[in-house]
Amino acid sequence: MTGRSSVGLIVGAPASGSGKTVFTLGLVRHLARSGMAVASAKVGPDYIDAAFHTAAGGRPCLTLDPWAMRPGTLAAAAARLAGDADTVICEGVMGLFDGATATEGSTADLAQLSGWPVVLIIDVSAQAASAAAVLRGFATHRPGVRIAGAVFNRVGGERHAQILRQACAAAVPEVPVLGCLTWQDKLTLPERHLGLVQAGEHGDLEAFLERAAALVAAEVDVAALIRLARPWAGHGGAASAADGVVPLPPLGQRIAVADDEAFAFRYPHVLDGWRAAGAQITTFSPLADEGPPADADAVYLPGGYPELHAGRLAANGRFLDGLRGAAGRGAVVFGECGGYMVLGRALVDGNGESHAMAGLLPLETSFAEPEMRLGYRRVALAAEGPLGAAGTGFRGHEFHYARIIDEGPGAPLFQCADASGRGLGPAGLAEGRVMGSFVHLIDGEGDG
Repeated sequence: MTGRSSVGLIVGAPASGSGKTVFTLGLVRHLARSGMAVASAKVGPDYIDAAFHTAAGGRPCLTLDPWAMRPGTLAAAAARLAGDADTVICEGVMGLFDGATATEGSTADLAQLSGWPVVLIIDVSAQAASAAAVLRGFATHRPGVRIAGAVFNRVGGERHAQILRQACAAAVPEVPVLGCLTWQDKLTLPERHLGLVQAGEHGDLEAFLERAAALVAAEVDVAALIRLARPWAGHGGAASAADGVVPLPPLGQRIAVADDEAFAFRYPHVLDGWRAAGAQITTFSPLADEGPPADADAVYLPGGYPELHAGRLAANGRFLDGLRGAAGRGAVVFGECGGYMVLGRALVDGNGESHAMAGLLPLETSFAEPEMRLGYRRVALAAEGPLGAAGTGFRGHEFHYARIIDEGPGAPLFQCADASGRGLGPAGLAEGRVMGSFVHLIDGEGDG
């Protein structure tokens, strides 16, 4: 990884809900406000937290996924992060050692691949000296993963903090305690069925980020924390070599991408790869009743929350007619998850009301009786198409609550397996150059 002399570190935790996201947002905002050139990254298949990172730091947050990304794709993303930043702050996913399987895809894997040290965020709301045992266990659990510092979250007061510091100094003297964050009722983010409510839907997001930054500045030794950061030590040290990585084949030469609150779940590294391959990217807003440009030879409908806007989308004739027109003139039309549902005949919202969609694929979905599907996916194209030859493999992720009422008859887009290789059968649909599935593609399979 070349360019500027960039360094990075990872914010990890023993478990989800420990406070990684709020701490990371506060740290990134504080560093940016202090004049540091700071970039951010997120481990795992997460679009929502990444949008908060972008709001906090003013720079695109990139995904770094050690299971779903090939080494070259990881290196390309790391090189882009380093291109105009001095420091990269990377937020982990779930617990530090939790991943796609028991042995693959964890935040710890990324720490070992990258050489970036980990700052562990530990929720101590229900413990005191016992936190030292947690810290010691994580610090010694896996050789090659360096726990370089700890921050305690939801600390009850000065006496609580004193016990924590004393216990850790005795049990894990090599891991400094960098801060004790006191409980803050105002530093919580609302959630919905797929995670946090999207960043763009928060009217007071700026105030929240400023409060988080003030807390981090007041209660964490930020200077000591930044001194722990280290250069990227992973695959692909030369940014020029990484620049040629294309995670997914471009859908066309002029790709129109749906972009608004209903279609916000897309990976910047995928669009970057299409641009690197020479494609031109334009955006349009289905919620504003915009259709894809008439000269687009490909349309991409990413995932998002169309179920929250189903009535509005169904009434937006210019949007739906634009999709049908693009398909009619032979453009590639590709939908993922929410985008896939909109390509179908109908979408039933959470109140049980059915809304007519584009009708380009024989698919009907419903949220009236939600059914969660969650997990990493390995997929292979069932037949030759715009994404490649039959058998071409990709890695991705599925996370939704839609229930399929009717799917088909029609040709499947993929044959699908979970992260461990267990077959899940066919997935998605393809009719000519119109295609989609519930899988969010992250990268291709194979070398790279």
